[in-house]
Amino acid sequence: MVRKIKNKKASLKKRLHYCTKLIFVPHADNQYRPHLTRRYGLLIILIGVVGIQLLYNNITTGRVLGRESEITIGELFDQTNAARVKEEKPTLVLNDSLNKAAYLKAQNMFAEQYWAHTSPDGTPPWKWFSDVGYNYANAGENLAKNFSNSDAVVSAWLSSPSHRDNVLKAEYQDVGFAVVNGELKGQNTLLVVALYGRPATAVQSASTSFSGTDVNVKLSPVAKLGVALQSLTPAALGSVIVLLFAALVAYAAHVYRRKLPKVLQKGWYRHHGLYKAVGLVSIAVIIVALYGGGGWQL
Repeated sequence: MVRKIKNKKASLKKRLHYCTKLIFVPHADNQYRPHLTRRYGLLIILIGVVGIQLLYNNITTGRVLGRESEITIGELFDQTNAARVKEEKPTLVLNDSLNKAAYLKAQNMFAEQYWAHTSPDGTPPWKWFSDVGYNYANAGENLAKNFSNSDAVVSAWLSSPSHRDNVLKAEYQDVGFAVVNGELKGQNTLLVVALYGRPATAVQSASTSFSGTDVNVKLSPVAKLGVALQSLTPAALGSVIVLLFAALVAYAAHVYRRKLPKVLQKGWYRHHGLYKAVGLVSIAVIIVALYGGGGWQL
């Protein structure tokens, strides 16, 4: 009896191994055409990718496209201090006055319809420090627009030299954040404002400094890709991984194109694996563009 059970388990394991090989590995038994990259396999992948996106977006945001921000002040604060600890810089304290000043700056950008450190009428960034009664010896401001999560915001700041300097500057002791949604130049926009500061003493108050950053900073392609991937939802990231894996299987089939049945080696089908790999990668790129880009700017 025990031997029969062992034989059944061995037989089942052998069958699963064979089926897996048929689905994923080009070889003689599947005519060097893995079932994953045949028409029905590709259709299942596409239905699954679309279905997962729709389901996830509907559950998390109540909308089909689902582009809703997951940025919070707490996460921005934690990510900022994590970056500072990694660089052996003193951690910052979340300051209520700077939170209020950052909120006032974001509201002013919406009210005056601009995206810059200095407003169109010449109002400088340090006005908001004064409005909340925060006297500083050193201060700085970082801005971000249209990101979808906190990790991506901080990662983008760290990828820009001027923004990175503000995030990691050793002189700073306090930080405040604002995450505000509104309409900017006719478009729904999410603004993130970070204000950094070190309080001034009576002696220091006569000598202060403010560190601003450029807006519309152009990140390197590698940095852009990193930020885009961090901006993806779990469903989008999972879909990209599945598509890239399927593209790898399709390319493996292309490598074995000379072993296809002779009837299939004629015409376009000889390079079917390459075409399918390119198509799958293209869909993955589209998903990254839709869910990872979002028009974000520094």
